[in-house]
Amino acid sequence: MSPSNQISIPPESVSHPLMDMLNLNRFIFCPGCLIGTVITSITSCLKERGLTSKDYAIVSGIGCTGRSSGCFKAPAFHTTHGRAIPFATGIKLANPRLKVIVLSGDGDLFAIGGNHFIHAARRNVEITVLCVNNNIYGMTGGQVAPTSQIGDITATTPYGNAEPPFNLVSLAAASGATYVARWPGYDTLRLQKSILKSIDNQGFSFIEVLAPCFVQYGSKNKLGDAIEMLDWLKNQIRIKTDWPPHQATLDYRKGIIICGEFVEEEREGFSKKIEKIRIKAQNKKGVK
Repeated sequence: MSPSNQISIPPESVSHPLMDMLNLNRFIFCPGCLIGTVITSITSCLKERGLTSKDYAIVSGIGCTGRSSGCFKAPAFHTTHGRAIPFATGIKLANPRLKVIVLSGDGDLFAIGGNHFIHAARRNVEITVLCVNNNIYGMTGGQVAPTSQIGDITATTPYGNAEPPFNLVSLAAASGATYVARWPGYDTLRLQKSILKSIDNQGFSFIEVLAPCFVQYGSKNKLGDAIEMLDWLKNQIRIKTDWPPHQATLDYRKGIIICGEFVEEEREGFSKKIEKIRIKAQNKKGVK
């Protein structure tokens, strides 16, 4: 994220329908970045459900999206690099009634944090994980990320990336997530419907939000400014239903990106299993 492109909006000069839930002066993202759109989408869903700051917690990691926790007027935790999911798991187990939402980036969640992701999905921890996928390490200089496409130019792959990217929705489904979806960040209607489903899901939910960084990714790959990149992204999106997640293509080189809901199933959540074990242990101890 380029400091010269950041803007700060004085909160007293803005009238916003979500002012009671957001710190508007903490929106320090580059103009045109879709992270702000994701934050307001989450907040709109929380408000629609009638949830207050006593009903939910927001957890983020490190990176551009990692800064989002400070935007919420609620219990929000800006955690260490790659550790947002274990923090969120701890919060959920300590207070199972809370809706716990992780909002972080592809580098934070799937590079250093990748192991935490697959095991939280395997356990079916009742948290919602939203990954803002900007295809690059946006905040720290534009290095290659686990989601960078083959051939992408980055600060650390100046002649083109040779590593195949993760298919995040396929990884989530294979790991055991009970709700999995992918949407472009500009499609707020579908995104918000998806967030509402994930909040209601009694298991591990994962939503990938496509928001290519125009400052680092776009400039290095000659894709234009924020508006040009939105058009570039929109032309590649294909909405599919009942589509196998392992076939959900995300290939900027071929110009085909499959979006939609890929997994919706019911399975007992992790905190409920832990509670059953606790009660069983107490009963056994009482008998003795």
